Amino acid sequence: MIEQSSENGCLTLTINRPDKANALTEAMLGQLADAVEKADAKVLVLTGAGKVFSAGADLDDVRNGTLALSPEWERLSSAVAGFAGLSVAALNGSCAGGALGMVLACDLRVAVSTAKFFYPVIKMGVLPQPSDPARLAALVGPSVAKRILLTGAKITAQEAHSFGLVDQISTVAVETDTAALIEPALAADPAQVMAIKAMIG
Repeated sequence: MIEQSSENGCLTLTINRPDKANALTEAMLGQLADAVEKADAKVLVLTGAGKVFSAGADLDDVRNGTLALSPEWERLSSAVAGFAGLSVAALNGSCAGGALGMVLACDLRVAVSTAKFFYPVIKMGVLPQPSDPARLAALVGPSVAKRILLTGAKITAQEAHSFGLVDQISTVAVETDTAALIEPALAADPAQVMAIKAMIG
C-alpha cells in the first residue's frame, strides 16, 4: 500500500492504492509515519499513484475501527513537520480530509492543475486533526482556513495557488517539476538546508 524508493538522497513515499482513490487505513498511516521517522535522506517526497493523491480516511476502516480519532494522523504530520531536510508533497491529484495533514506539514507543495482540496469535517461532525488548522491558517490566512474548514469548500489548484496552499502548479509532469524543485537541496550540504529551515521557523 505504501511504496518506498530512495535515490541520490531523496526518499519518495508513494500511496499506492489507486483502486480506492488512495484512501488511507490506520495501518497505512503507521507505515508512512514509520518511514518518515526513520528517514535518512536529504529530501522527502510524498506522492500518490494514479490520478488522486488521497481521498483521506478509508471509510470502511472508519466504520469498523478507530481511524477517525486515531493518533496516527497527528503522528504522521508531526513526523513530516519534523523532517530535517526539504519535504515536498508532489500532488498527482486531489487531496481530501485528513490526508491534507501531511501535505500541510510539508515545506513545499506541487500540484497538477486538476487537483482539488477539501477538508469536509464540518459535514462529518468531527474535528480536524489538532495541528492541521494552525498549519492551514499559516499558509492561507485565517479567513480562507475558516472557509475550508467551516464550509467544506472544494478549492481548485488555481485557487490553492493564489491562496498559498500550493506553491507551484505543474506545467510538465508533477514528477518532472518536483525533480527540478528539489535539485538544489539535494546538491546542498544537509546542514545548510537544516539551518535555513531553522531560520525561517
